[in-house]
Amino acid sequence: MIAIFSDTHSGDGHRLEGEALTAAREADAVIHAGDFTSESSLEAFQEECDLLYAVHGNADGATVRERLPTARVVEAGGVRFAVTHRRDGGGTGLAMFGRSRDADVVVSGHSHRPSVTETEDVLLLNPGSHADPRGNRPGFAVLEERAGESGLEGEIREPDGTLVESFELETSRSSGSEDAAR
Repeated sequence: MIAIFSDTHSGDGHRLEGEALTAAREADAVIHAGDFTSESSLEAFQEECDLLYAVHGNADGATVRERLPTARVVEAGGVRFAVTHRRDGGGTGLAMFGRSRDADVVVSGHSHRPSVTETEDVLLLNPGSHADPRGNRPGFAVLEERAGESGLEGEIREPDGTLVESFELETSRSSGSEDAAR
């Protein structure tokens, strides 16, 4: 299982609860699209996750920015993820970012609005914010292998497990990964 988060915006911890906390603890890999805000928030995530791939966001402090890249590519579950907090140009800019990295999925944050957008050649996934939704539904994403089939099933969920949206991904790559944020 792959769990995806963004926009924690915490000064003192991960602010994970319910199904979001369970997903972070049980995931084979966790991707975070930035805006932990504080180093203690980043470290709290690292303590809960076996494997954390993260980027920094625009609201992250200097210590977080020093520890995390602006963008990264992660291969997990046979899928290539291009991860960034945000890109100028909206959906078009995000799709171009993904294409330039030969990605299947672009994971981004910043808007605090959970969304899944299929483009011609890349899926745009914003898990929303599990902790600071700012008028949107709170959210995080989970991707799991489809039983007996190739590909992944994905869901955006609220922290209590309520389904926001579901989607599917075809996989064609072998599993591997870049360096985790440890």
